Amino acid sequence: MTFEIERKFLVNSNIYKQLAYKKSYIKQGFLNSKKERVVRVRIKNDSGFLTIKGPSNKNGTTRFEWEKEITRTEAENLLELCEEGIIEKYRYLVKVNQHTFEVDEFLGTNEGLLVAEVELNNENENFTKPEWLGKEVTGIVEYYNSNLSKNPFCNWK
Repeated sequence: MTFEIERKFLVNSNIYKQLAYKKSYIKQGFLNSKKERVVRVRIKNDSGFLTIKGPSNKNGTTRFEWEKEITRTEAENLLELCEEGIIEKYRYLVKVNQHTFEVDEFLGTNEGLLVAEVELNNENENFTKPEWLGKEVTGIVEYYNSNLSKNPFCNWK
């Protein structure tokens, strides 16, 4: 069983783009978006992935995650079966000391939303917060991609 431990932050400037060592295009949908289990289909560049996530712990930092690479064609076919609300975004990878931040620049109905995640080895692990990190939103379910697919950022204002 694999668990991911991560913290999530809003991003307050575009400096991360200059610091990024990789940029990917991601398109994803959800076969199931219930909080007890999320089943996600993702196309990242030319690869496909099927991911199952369990519920988050009370802090929102830790949850079960299982992922399997599938073909792009399989992912495209599964996207046709997904719930309404496909997510599209660019993901930038930015190294800050020993940690890598994944910065998502959302497109479409979530355009304008910038969210950074950092994966940790344990919930209390220290990490350097770069100047472009803003407010922490770890555990705030509105920022989960599965919720952004149903209630996009454009509706928040």
